[in-house]
Amino acid sequence: MSADRPRGTDPHTDPVPAIGATGTTGPAGAATASAAPAPPAATTRAAPPDDPRPAGGILGREYRALTFGIISVVSVVAFEASAVNTAMPVAARALDGIGLYAFGFSAYFTASLFAMALSGEWSDRHGPLAPLFGGIAAFGAGLLVAGGAQSMGMFVAGRGVQGIGGGLVVVALYVVVGRAYPERLRPSIMASFSAAWVVPVIVGPLVAGTVTEQLGWRWVFLAIPVLILLPLAVMLPALRKLPAAPGPRGGVRQVLGNRRCLLALAVAVGACLLQYAGQRPDWWALLPAAAGLALLAPGIVRLLPRGTFRAGRGLPSVVLMRGLAAGALVAAESFIPLMLVTQRGLSPTLAGLSLTGGGLTWALGSYVQSRPRLEPHRERLMGLGMVLLAAAIVTVPLALLDGVPVAIVAVAWAVGGFGMGLNISSGGVLLLKLSRPEEAGTNSASLQMSDALGNVTFVGLSGALFVAFGGGAIVTHAPTLTAAPGPASHPAAFVAVFATMTFVALAGAAVTRRLR
Repeated sequence: MSADRPRGTDPHTDPVPAIGATGTTGPAGAATASAAPAPPAATTRAAPPDDPRPAGGILGREYRALTFGIISVVSVVAFEASAVNTAMPVAARALDGIGLYAFGFSAYFTASLFAMALSGEWSDRHGPLAPLFGGIAAFGAGLLVAGGAQSMGMFVAGRGVQGIGGGLVVVALYVVVGRAYPERLRPSIMASFSAAWVVPVIVGPLVAGTVTEQLGWRWVFLAIPVLILLPLAVMLPALRKLPAAPGPRGGVRQVLGNRRCLLALAVAVGACLLQYAGQRPDWWALLPAAAGLALLAPGIVRLLPRGTFRAGRGLPSVVLMRGLAAGALVAAESFIPLMLVTQRGLSPTLAGLSLTGGGLTWALGSYVQSRPRLEPHRERLMGLGMVLLAAAIVTVPLALLDGVPVAIVAVAWAVGGFGMGLNISSGGVLLLKLSRPEEAGTNSASLQMSDALGNVTFVGLSGALFVAFGGGAIVTHAPTLTAAPGPASHPAAFVAVFATMTFVALAGAAVTRRLR
């Protein structure tokens, strides 16, 4: 919630383009909802530059409660995102569902893809209060379903409900920022989004790993809904004072019947069918695959700028690169804890901690790209970021060799996180540079939509490869989640995933030549 990715909001996108757009993958270790259509430009005009509100920052008396509420919600989302990565290998084993491991992530991304489009339309017509609280309710319900699941299918369904909630919330929060804060304060509140991710990414794996080992994986999901209630109560009075929605009002039928909502729904259903077909080893899989492609392809083409899939120069290539970067990162990241737990015998806590360094270096990379002296080299920074990500992903499977220390994964992911910080933030800046003012909101939405589609596509592809190379048989009946000799160990399944995502990252590096 994710990701939006976040996997939620994208805390590392440059603060300026974030208004009216939603997020991508958070720092490394957070497979979050990663994306959605942004509210139209009319949404963000509710608080104009010359807003006559009193002077003061985002922690001044007028904005303090709302700011703390927003930061708290983002922090809870970030903690959930990092915690899920840590608990997922244990949950999949306990539910005898290693073969559906990738669906635990992709179900969230797929559902959030539609929910983000719905939230944007809903917020424009009726304001962000209803989708925000509706999303929190759905997110909490999904956590309860996943935590109480008795089968992997039920767990995946719970993650899908979480995705709906996450998609609704992430867009609604950005609309709140656009309407509640004057333009002079928006960069500050967006910077606080980034700061809100740092602590959860560091402590999330440790806390989630400890809870998983001492109390059980279910409590990683069941305990989170309670944490959201306090920040919502704190920010509710300020939310009720928001100006009325500037867009045309309408009922449920008008909201759900919006063209972008219908296209996003078609894309989500198509992605589900393709992922299902990818994990069936028989000829009947061609039927859902064909149906999924028929729904997915036309919807994607209409949701993204013309020329995106042929790497058209300028804006289309910026949007394409975002999907390649986010998808490669999240797909590879999703399988790292599972590999370390099943192939090298690490505890869930240590496996999750291997990803935390990437969150810190992501923030560092985002800071480095903001230096004025690097502005003329923005396209090269994005290319360098993709090369560093590819180098990190291709290094990870070396940990499958017994003679290689597992610490190499943490080092590699720190390098990849720095590359993502360079790439993602630079992409947001470059998007605005290439957009006319009246198109900034729409183009930002396309950027985040590409992010979500990249997550769905490449996580689904990774899941299909993982199963095709025997990964579904890994330790599904062993008494503990550790590596086992003989046929229970399938390192080739992990190699297939990481090799493919390395190629995706290198393809993104090649696209940088088309950014100008």
